[in-house]
Amino acid sequence: MTTTVAPSLLRQLLLASRPLSWINTAFPFAAAYLLTTGRVDAVLVIGTLYFLVPYNLALYGINDVFDYESDLRNPRKGGAEGALLDRRLHRSTLVAAAVTNIPFLVFLVAVGPPLSWLVLAVSLFALLAYSLKGLRFKEVPFLDSATSSTHFVSPALYGLVLAGAVFTPGLWLVLLAFFLWGVGSHAFGAVQDIVPDREAGIASIATVLGAARTTRFAMAAWAVAGLAMLGTPWPGPLAAILAVPYLLTAAPFWSLPDDRGSAANRGWRRFLWINYACGFVVTLLLIGFALGSA
Repeated sequence: MTTTVAPSLLRQLLLASRPLSWINTAFPFAAAYLLTTGRVDAVLVIGTLYFLVPYNLALYGINDVFDYESDLRNPRKGGAEGALLDRRLHRSTLVAAAVTNIPFLVFLVAVGPPLSWLVLAVSLFALLAYSLKGLRFKEVPFLDSATSSTHFVSPALYGLVLAGAVFTPGLWLVLLAFFLWGVGSHAFGAVQDIVPDREAGIASIATVLGAARTTRFAMAAWAVAGLAMLGTPWPGPLAAILAVPYLLTAAPFWSLPDDRGSAANRGWRRFLWINYACGFVVTLLLIGFALGSA
């Protein structure tokens, strides 16, 4: 029995952690810390490893446990876009999330100043509040998108505070653009789940606004994010063009009817790969910024 259950649990935990999304939380922390300190040290390595896997296992694993009823109705679950966790593995998933997170958190608290503890606490609260019963921010329209975006922006903010960054107006604009990108991304991702969420009685920004208006909301968030980057120090304004592929991806669903919300999954799959391409461009811009500041 052990030889059968263990591989199954490990596979489910891997799927629950959303490997395609690991980079979305690890890269912001690593880039923020490295560009601020200019050094590779134990804090950078351990922090990056934390936001790469354990953080995502907690973020998505807890969500998969508490969203089980909705996921049963969702045909895209059970693969790279999320595990359909067997009920028997729910407790094991929660335990695994706690066991993998706690050692990293103890280290990060030990090496960071008090302000970094606050940022980390807000990040973890957003992680838990999104899914846990009694909080369920994911079922509060608009707050769901804001909380989801916090999941990605907070590692960057934490890396900056941990490294002792000076918060200039340009840096705040970068964080604002990143936050708006996250808001738009969550909103667009929610469109494809309108039908299963409504069948499960789960509210979201998409179930309230509908498919078409949610898509337009997402596009507006991405457009404003691009405009915000125009006010950042060079070469930051070049990143404004990165809003374009996201806008083009969502544009075909501008008038999508609610009962065909699942069709937005085509755009969502393109979105996932666009993230990698845009991440590569952002990396080049960050390298250019670092060389220019040297």
